[in-house]
Amino acid sequence: MNGVHYTKNDIIHILKSDDPAETNELFIRARKMREQVCGDRIFAYGFVYFSTYCRNDCNFCFFRNSNDIERYRKSKNEALALSKALIDSGVNAIDLTTGEDPLYHNEDFKTFCEIISEIKHTYNVPVMASPGVVDHATINALRDAGADWYALYQETHNRDLFKKLRKGQSYDERMETKLYAKEQGMLIEEGILAGVGESAEDIADSLLTMGKIGARQVRIMSFVPQKGSPMENIQTPDREEELKVIALMRCLYPEALIPASLDVDGIDGLKERIQAGANLITSIIPPESGLMGVANSTMDVDNGGRTINEAAQILNDMGLRIATKEEYIHYMNEVLRK
Repeated sequence: MNGVHYTKNDIIHILKSDDPAETNELFIRARKMREQVCGDRIFAYGFVYFSTYCRNDCNFCFFRNSNDIERYRKSKNEALALSKALIDSGVNAIDLTTGEDPLYHNEDFKTFCEIISEIKHTYNVPVMASPGVVDHATINALRDAGADWYALYQETHNRDLFKKLRKGQSYDERMETKLYAKEQGMLIEEGILAGVGESAEDIADSLLTMGKIGARQVRIMSFVPQKGSPMENIQTPDREEELKVIALMRCLYPEALIPASLDVDGIDGLKERIQAGANLITSIIPPESGLMGVANSTMDVDNGGRTINEAAQILNDMGLRIATKEEYIHYMNEVLRK
């Protein structure tokens, strides 16, 4: 299905517009396009953030290397048990995420690959690998283990802003890593942050870049200030930009998976993101699991607010439903890989 042909200037105009009628029309168009492609189905990912150790010092991140916080590193068996609990609850795929943990880099991601292989062979559930920047040999190993997706976000495609956000990291290396994963047959996810000093022009460039690189899952998350980080005193932005960008993504890329992340505003933020055109719920986490999220690391986790059941009730009231695993696999293979 062809998307709306928005130029860069069109995107900038929409982002800067303060006309409620124009914004509402955008959301209606986005929902109609999602319905044409997905019907009443909304997909869902289980989130297993199994190591919060990281070698990087990103200025926006709670888990940055220099932040003096309690961290955890789940064992292989713990990660598999958490994945099974999510699969049993009805998620369509598992997002295996770590910080750029030196332990996994030192062992050539052997444990990471073993977890992927076990999930694929035992449960036949798609897996997204989110290990940060890795070398080509590791990407090949992740692919051979059965990873379907490789997620790696630039956060911005403005190189100067990138340097401020991802201290000491290479824009080109990060971009090349995901492009290599795509060349090896993996689907890729690209993502940006809202409220970190970007302009409407920057957002427009990012949206168009996502299409150029062939990302099949595209996301935006609003910045949430993190204690102990250099950006902890920057306020979280109004959510209008995030919602507009979700809708623009849907109009530009009708078939793309576009997340409504529970990691920003918890379960209370799900409905408005779905109404903006999202077709995927991410950051579903088992209650009392010892796992953390990223933007809001503990919000709604232990009290069960990030479960399939909770999300399904909200979707049901909207005339929507959680897709089955089989429907997700068919969509991934027959729509996204075509």
